[in-house]
Amino acid sequence: MRNRGQSLDYLQKTLVENWRREMEAARLYELSAARESDPRRRAIFQQLADVEYKHARMWENKLAEQGFDVAELPRPNVSIDGLSPVGIVQRIEAIEDGNAAWYQSLRNVIDDPDIVRMIDQIDADEQAHGELDALLQTDPPPEKRLRTMWSRERHRHGANDWVGDAIYGVNDGLGAIFGIISGVAGFTDNTHTVLISGFFGALASTLSMGAGAWLATKSENEVMETTLAQERREIEEDPEHEVEELGLLYQLKGFAPDEAARIAETIAKDKDQFLKTMVQEEFGFQEETRGNPWRSALFGGVSTLVGGVIPLIPFFFMSGLPAMIAAAIVSLLAHFAVGAAKSLITVRSWWASGLEMTFVGILVGVVAYALGALGSAVFGVSAG
Repeated sequence: MRNRGQSLDYLQKTLVENWRREMEAARLYELSAARESDPRRRAIFQQLADVEYKHARMWENKLAEQGFDVAELPRPNVSIDGLSPVGIVQRIEAIEDGNAAWYQSLRNVIDDPDIVRMIDQIDADEQAHGELDALLQTDPPPEKRLRTMWSRERHRHGANDWVGDAIYGVNDGLGAIFGIISGVAGFTDNTHTVLISGFFGALASTLSMGAGAWLATKSENEVMETTLAQERREIEEDPEHEVEELGLLYQLKGFAPDEAARIAETIAKDKDQFLKTMVQEEFGFQEETRGNPWRSALFGGVSTLVGGVIPLIPFFFMSGLPAMIAAAIVSLLAHFAVGAAKSLITVRSWWASGLEMTFVGILVGVVAYALGALGSAVFGVSAG
């Protein structure tokens, strides 16, 4: 048993760590709310931030009861600058998962009934977060609350990765094929040549995008699996070293060596939890976030084909200059639509994103056409 002085010192450090974790989560939610353009999602983020701030105040009150000057608590330095919406969600999930594991470990090392009651309250609040899905009019949430909330809100994460894959696939196919037909049109006014060039360009882009999406997702999974296997092997071969390593990580959080070792040893009693904690603390990812290579390939490839076919549609019904004009109009309208759709997975407004994409399409078309015309003049190929 710890003597009274050691117990108080350990308890205060634990309460400070609890407060820090809740404040970090609250600040991330708050910053996400400030960045969010959709009023409904912004309100949900703010509600989640308020819940985390309530938890932080619970630990502040407990610290005050212990005679700790809460004015000395450092404000968390949290920033989401440079993070995409997906990156923000991943960071929030990592913090929430880490907090859940942390509180679970505390149940085994803290015997204060008041603190256990507070942890129970926090667990209940975390489960109640799922009720926010009703505001989004979604189905019951799966295991990952945040992944569900964002995926059902059409963000590129979790079960609905296909939204982002599809949008970016259409974007790539549309841009590439519009550039090809513009360049070929500058080189020759033979409509059949333009159509055939665009068609096989679309097929090549489809195969390339599908293969690239498959390889990228598979590589990410392999890196994750390798990391998990390596960490699992290290735990099996030298568990004492891994426990010591986890203890050092907790020392960096402000715990004394004996306190950090005690927490690490408690977590290590559950091998699965020990592995998850080590991987999360060392590498910052969770095993559940792995993607499906075949799904990525399917949606990436099919959406690229759809995007690539759009500029070719007029050539199936028209020929000559009218076909080229119609193709340019259809392509630029599609560029705007795709740009507007990108706002579903970014924080930009739909009209700004749409206009930006349209401008890029105009630039690609003009430059490609000019290069095609230059090539025709340089190589001495006559039109027709």
